Amino acid sequence: MKNYRHGKRGVDLLHDPLLNKGTAFSDHERTVLGLRGLLPPRIHTQAEQVTRVLGSLRRKTSDLEKYIYLIALQERNEALFYRVVTDHLDEMMPIIYTPTVGQACQRWGHIFRRSRGLYITAADRGRIMTLLRNWPYSDVRMIVATDGERILGLGDLGANGMGIPVGKLSLYTACAGIHPAQCLPIMLDVGTNTQSLLDDPLYIGTPQKRLRGPEYDDLVEELVRAVQQMYPAACFQFEDFGNANAFALLQRYQDRICCFNDDIQGTASVTLAGLYSAARLSGVRLADLRILFYGAGEAGIGIGDLIVEALAAEGVGEAAARRQCWFFDSKGLVVRSRTDLVAHKQRFAHDHAPATDLTAAITELKPHALIGVSGMAGAFTEPAVRAMAALNPRPIIFALSNPTSKSECTAEQAYTWTNGAAIYASGSPFAPVTLDGRTHVPGQGNNAYIFPGVGLGVIASQATRVTDEMFLSAARTLASLATDRDLAQGRVYPELARIREVSSAIALAVAGIAFDRGLTRQMRPADLPALIKAHMYQPDYEEYI
Repeated sequence: MKNYRHGKRGVDLLHDPLLNKGTAFSDHERTVLGLRGLLPPRIHTQAEQVTRVLGSLRRKTSDLEKYIYLIALQERNEALFYRVVTDHLDEMMPIIYTPTVGQACQRWGHIFRRSRGLYITAADRGRIMTLLRNWPYSDVRMIVATDGERILGLGDLGANGMGIPVGKLSLYTACAGIHPAQCLPIMLDVGTNTQSLLDDPLYIGTPQKRLRGPEYDDLVEELVRAVQQMYPAACFQFEDFGNANAFALLQRYQDRICCFNDDIQGTASVTLAGLYSAARLSGVRLADLRILFYGAGEAGIGIGDLIVEALAAEGVGEAAARRQCWFFDSKGLVVRSRTDLVAHKQRFAHDHAPATDLTAAITELKPHALIGVSGMAGAFTEPAVRAMAALNPRPIIFALSNPTSKSECTAEQAYTWTNGAAIYASGSPFAPVTLDGRTHVPGQGNNAYIFPGVGLGVIASQATRVTDEMFLSAARTLASLATDRDLAQGRVYPELARIREVSSAIALAVAGIAFDRGLTRQMRPADLPALIKAHMYQPDYEEYI
């Protein structure tokens, strides 16, 4: 029996989602904790509660209704919520995260029930520390913050983007076991430039145009400094910032604080893992792989940078490694003669004639892999995909844009247009495709394979920095867990049901780097796997008395 330490009883206990067990409180607990009469008399096990939740959930007629139902469950009983999600991850992840979270963010002000996380505005300049003190939990270890400017592939949703930090942190807990009380979602509400939101009377954010320039930078700086003072052991994740701010913030802070940008580094890691697995299927080594990216924003450039790191580890020189990565943006092929390239694109600008047609670029460059990170639905046309198939026995087609509605091509299109030869992965889930009697299972290049494990490794080791080496190691670890059976089905990632195993393995690799590189003040434990396991929250009910 565990000691009753939290001090809450009666209605206060039932209203605390971290402590509430609902009808699972025992008869003795109901007497001692002042719950008798406040609950129906019959006592149910957590397993019986899960059955009730699944029944109610599956009767909902839309994914958005399911999302609202699950968030309401999370707000009243976190252990039950995470038990449902953890045990049924294949079914729940598309609801609590992409693609449904995109719909939820678009309608955030209209479906708003109860506030989660912290909202910080430009008007809070000079008092951010006071706002942090309002947060009820003191041992925060993982923070996900966004300013809502680039939510998935949906653009500037302003304060409506709070659904992303909330959803990401839910995956930290479900996929890697980081305790919910250690997670803090933050919305840095600096306005929005989306006119439809500014005109919406139910929009929950500050109805003004976006803050830019030094005032914006100063606000972020105050937030970072306040977090360091208030939560010195926390890891800070930048999420869904616009391209210019995303690169600038990562460059400014990655060597100062424990932080990373999942859109840049997490996406890079999961994509690199997919390429490692695809190499096993195609027979073309990573060192020989020529890649064409459609989209040259934070995701694409982040992937390119990590591929360069991976190739360097295999002995390929930096210039040659960059030459294997080609980019195609909204104005065509990224080539050195262009005068409109921002800094992060220039390092991948090569000598080549300009090209504004994707299919023509494929024919000229002869890539082994085509990676979509553009947010442009249908950008991989039938001629483009067929051109890839004409060049490669096993063309690698990764359509990674989220949500599903923004995917560059569907799984069915990729398999059909290549006669089943494509090695396909997407950002959001697609169902298996049967073609000529063979079933192809598309891989989902979901960052949830990477960031929860990285976060767990950082927390367990108390790392002071998050490095590119950690994301490279995470990619190798993830790829190593794709089985021959996975690959035989066409899936370049392990089954999602193994996500806690994946996260644990990645955490072990990340923590090992932290200890090996002196990125922690802690002594390396004799049993590192035991340390990782000890930090993994299990959504089981405690006995309070």
